[in-house]
Amino acid sequence: MPQPLTDGQVAEYHREGYVIARGFYDREEIDLLGRAAREDRELDQHSFGRADGEGGVVRLSLWNHPGDGIYGMFARCERIVRSAERLLGGEVYHYHSKMIMKDARVGGAWTWHQDYGYWYNNGLIWPLLTSVSIAVDPSTRANGCLQVIPRSHELGRIEHQLSGEQAGADMDRVDAVLSRLPLVHCEMDPGDAIFFHANLLHRSDANRSDQPRWSMICCYNAARNDPYKDSHHPRYTPLSVVPDGAIRDVGMKRFGESSGNVGWLDVARDRSAARPEADQPSSTSGEEANR
Repeated sequence: MPQPLTDGQVAEYHREGYVIARGFYDREEIDLLGRAAREDRELDQHSFGRADGEGGVVRLSLWNHPGDGIYGMFARCERIVRSAERLLGGEVYHYHSKMIMKDARVGGAWTWHQDYGYWYNNGLIWPLLTSVSIAVDPSTRANGCLQVIPRSHELGRIEHQLSGEQAGADMDRVDAVLSRLPLVHCEMDPGDAIFFHANLLHRSDANRSDQPRWSMICCYNAARNDPYKDSHHPRYTPLSVVPDGAIRDVGMKRFGESSGNVGWLDVARDRSAARPEADQPSSTSGEEANR
């Protein structure tokens, strides 16, 4: 049975800004997730696109509350929650999750950005958040795997600006960072998971291959980092943790009910990455859809 992050992996995360946990979910678990997501009509109906400014579009669905279906079991299982608690140094709650659907030949790119570059505007005082991207499909250079700049989490928050319908980090500064720090392509197998810091610079290329790249991303905020104002993502909400075995139990017993009363985010409220309201075009709705 896969386990939470080890001491060595926690140390690597704090040193590099990210860590890849190979086989974090086993084959049966990830097969249940992949099948459920692809057959879930509600997930499909709640999906929306984000233009990348390069002619491509990424499709995603996003929700605030994890629910009781298979998505909730992945986000609420002890393995992932205890790992997030170790990384953030205490109690965490579910900030939001999303399914990124980079389909073959059509999945768009995501520009360089930091998640805290968006979340800062939601009333979060500290960058005490972590994201976990779970590979549903093989994630390769060919189909637009995640790219990161190790140790860039040490730089602090960088200013972001719109590119297409995405907000990206100031590219003059990113270019200077890339002249001093390496770029890493994070290729992963189904079931692998990458944990990364809210200030880690990351991006992904468009999927120009014949293979899809779907991934589920779970984001956690430290309970002590409760936002000081309301936004479209939740304030502190106690997280009901479930045993790891709940993934199989729910996946097998409630197949066809994949969503399990998740708290879908209305695309009309999806504004984290947008410019301030005063100068924002009416057609732009923002958000950290990323990857």
